[in-house]
Amino acid sequence: QVQLVESGGGLVQTGGSLRLSCAASGLTNRDYTMGWFRQAPGKEREFVAGIRWSSGLVLFGDSVRGRFTMSRGPAKNTMALQMNGLKPEDTAVYTCALDPISSSDYYDPAVYDYWGQGTQVTVSP
Repeated sequence: QVQLVESGGGLVQTGGSLRLSCAASGLTNRDYTMGWFRQAPGKEREFVAGIRWSSGLVLFGDSVRGRFTMSRGPAKNTMALQMNGLKPEDTAVYTCALDPISSSDYYDPAVYDYWGQGTQVTVSP
């Protein structure tokens, strides 16, 4: 089965940076979307960013576009999310997810079949 493992969360001050990584194992289909979602207390889960693996197309949510960057990692089936200019409103649990069929509704968490354990990102004022 597919397993996703995240790393890189932590505590930073406003304006700081963090780099999150996600490593996937157990993949057999090379055409998939690997993405990041976040959820803060009392809020819905929100699409942050993702990659369509077959093309390398990078996708961003509106709230992070221009501040965050995404890339495939140096190892196979890994990706990195570089978060710059962090704000208190970025505080959330960030979770890696995978959609094995690269649905057009990449922003909808319901289309992702596999999820990691989540990593906490906290941005202090």
